[in-house]
Amino acid sequence: MSVLQPRLGFCCKFIPEDGDAEAARRMNAVTVTMAHLARLGPFAAFDKLSAAVGHNLQALQNQIDHVAQRPSLERLLRITSTLLPGYTHPSCQSFYRDADLRRLIERGLAAAGEVAQAGGVRLSMHPSQFCVLATTSEPAAQNALGELEYHAEVMALMGFGGGWHPHGAHINVHGGARAPGIEGFRANFARLSETARNLVTVENDEVSYSLDELLPLAGLLPIVLDLHHHWIASRGEYIRPDDPRIAHIIASWRGVRPVSHISVSREDLLPEHDIFVRPDFAALTAAGIKPKDLRAHSDLMWNEAINDLVADHLVWTDFEVEAKSKNIASEGLARHVERRRGCARNRFSPRVGRGPCADQTQGEPSPGSRPG
Repeated sequence: MSVLQPRLGFCCKFIPEDGDAEAARRMNAVTVTMAHLARLGPFAAFDKLSAAVGHNLQALQNQIDHVAQRPSLERLLRITSTLLPGYTHPSCQSFYRDADLRRLIERGLAAAGEVAQAGGVRLSMHPSQFCVLATTSEPAAQNALGELEYHAEVMALMGFGGGWHPHGAHINVHGGARAPGIEGFRANFARLSETARNLVTVENDEVSYSLDELLPLAGLLPIVLDLHHHWIASRGEYIRPDDPRIAHIIASWRGVRPVSHISVSREDLLPEHDIFVRPDFAALTAAGIKPKDLRAHSDLMWNEAINDLVADHLVWTDFEVEAKSKNIASEGLARHVERRRGCARNRFSPRVGRGPCADQTQGEPSPGSRPG
């Protein structure tokens, strides 16, 4: 599988466009809480957990099968971290040592990895926000290390555990707390296994570590650029592909095609906003909208101008679409990109309108750009 071809995709959950509940159940992982398992006897708890694991492994393969059948531009998928419920929780460790359950996991993950590699599907994982390497708390550090080793084990069992980000696979985290700084991140990163160190990436955010603050880590691990986080943290900058910082991000991946994140502020926060104009942070906050509200992700990639920016960045990076409508949003963005590519190939399109196509009539949005 080459990681040089541009890709974009969705994160963790599949949403059927027709609302088919059975399709949603078949395609998505189920959760089991530790509190629920604690109320059951050991045999019932094991049966409950095993059933959830079996369902989740099949759902993962179903998701990968679906993505592998999409156009090549859309063959990217973020795997849910809840694939193996309670894997790092002390109450479940004896369950996961069961030989039959272990064989189920190993076979299921190996099969899913084979489908991904055969179908050219690029995979990632993203532990929760509580998984932080920059921390002054040893219990928090131990929790983060355990979670990252779990994610690395999943990737390794899928066939992505050998060498530097094989087939573009990665496990992404946020920087963590500000108090220990970048050196605190470095110290705990060094405590990870080699397999985990070769898979972990770090992204910028709005609160703790901006893009500029993460760039000193570019020699240690790959940097994931989140365009929306950067827009918030910088108070309105839309970073361009020719920005000098992009070269440092690319270098941090050491020959592997980078991955970035994209989202946009919610539709209901900006209901009358011109979809062909990128939101202006200064104007919006001056009008009384709070930055914390601008941080929330939209349902769809409704802003055509931001979609154009994504298309520009695809020359160097892939994108995970962090929108609440998941695959529906990423498919809409992919259609926008493909339409724009088609227009670029047609030199003689008349310049009418402001959409991704040169001959698009003014005010006509891309398919799927607004709900309803």
